[in-house]
This record gives sequence, C-alpha cells and structure tokens, in this order.
Amino acid sequence: MSAGPTTLTLTGVSKSYDTPVLAPTDLTIETGEFVCVVGPSGCGKSTLLNLLAGFLTPTTGFVRAGDAVVDGPDPARGVVFQQANLYPWLTVRGNVEFGPKVRGVSKAVRRAEADRLLKLVGLDQLGHRKPYELSGGQQQRAQIARVLANDPSVVLMDEPFGALDALTRERLQLELLALWRDRRKTVVFVTHSIDEAILLGTRVLVMGTKPGRVVADVRPEFKAAVGDPTDFGAVRGHPEFAGFRDELAREIYAAHF
Repeated sequence: MSAGPTTLTLTGVSKSYDTPVLAPTDLTIETGEFVCVVGPSGCGKSTLLNLLAGFLTPTTGFVRAGDAVVDGPDPARGVVFQQANLYPWLTVRGNVEFGPKVRGVSKAVRRAEADRLLKLVGLDQLGHRKPYELSGGQQQRAQIARVLANDPSVVLMDEPFGALDALTRERLQLELLALWRDRRKTVVFVTHSIDEAILLGTRVLVMGTKPGRVVADVRPEFKAAVGDPTDFGAVRGHPEFAGFRDELAREIYAAHF
C-alpha cells in the first residue's frame, strides 16, 4: 500500500540564495497526475523539484504533501536523478531490495517484490549483475525499480533520460508511461524537451527565468482522442500536436527573450 498522501501543494514558495532562484509560487499537483516541468537551464526546474522532495527548504512559504508540511526527504516521495546513483558494491537486485531491507521488510517479501519490479522494468535476467555491468539505460531502469520498491505515492524525476541516446530515451519514455498507467503514482518530471513533456504529461508547466517562475500551466487534452497514449507515433501525428508544441515554444521564448 502506498505510503502517505499524494497531493502536493506549494503556497507562496520561493527560494533565494544571493539572488532569487524561484519567485513566490502557488501550485497544486493532484493525486495521480503526470506533471512535466519544461524550460531551459537556469529557470528553476530542479529547484522546484528539490523543494518538493524536501532536499531544499523554502525561503518563504511552505510545501505540503497532503496535510503534512514537507520538512525533509521522505520515502513516500521517491526521486529518480539524471545519473543513476546505484550502490556499486551491491548487485542490481540488492539495490532494489535496499530500501525495504532498511525498513525491516522480511527477506522473502523484499526478494519477491524485487523480482517482480525487475521483471516490470525488463531487468529480470540481470538482477545478479553489478551496476557497472549495465548500460546507461539499464541503470536508469534499475534506479526506477529501486524507487518503486519503496512504494512511494509520489515519484519525482529530474531529467532522468537526458543523458541517454535517442532510441534508448524513447524506449524508457514508453516504459515509464506504461508504469504510470499501471501504478497511477503522482509523477513530477523535469525535462528540457518540449516533445518529451507533451508525450508523457497529463499537464505541462512552462517555467521562465529571472527569477524562475511558472509562466504557463496547460494540458495536452488532444491526447484523449488517441486510443493509446503510449503510441507516440499516433500522438505526434495528431492534428493538434504541432500547434500545442508551438504554443509551448512561444511561451518559453516569450519568457526568456
């Protein structure tokens, strides 16, 4: 059973260092949404994600997960980073079992869950290997399985496919979307790619700079007309895809130039 609430709320949240990084922001992310945050470097995307994760403390305002104020990291909010941060001394299966082991889950239960998740992400034949024996895409799959092993109610993803080649990236996009449809976790996914945001998101936030702020909050509702949203060819081929993409590009351009 998923731990904790899944609705995320930012109320007057800002973050400053020497200069403001994120302007005061009010935002609600509902249970089960797949929210993509798009914009170029320096617009506060990762800052926003780190505030949601509890890695950063707001300068003003507060972040809530359900009724609870976020005051630090929590297994209920799993984080997938751009670079897979797997423990190199553990096997792939050992990495996936690590969180449940720390929580005191019995060996038999955590092994069965690890095997199920490794099969889900297509690594069931590679559980005995060490992370350095895997490709970049396989390492990211292992990282996703490790996060899901804690059964978080929220999954936060910081450009998880940005360092991968185009073919591997699209394959993992498809797998992630299928996982989301199966598990219905609340997902917040940071990306530089407008196309990736449209293909994956039920909602897209566009961020501007100086300071970072949300300048557009839109939904690619045309995807409802596509029978299978994991059919990326059909999504890209929909008559409204190009117009929606252009709308997002205009929002980004207007916010940065």
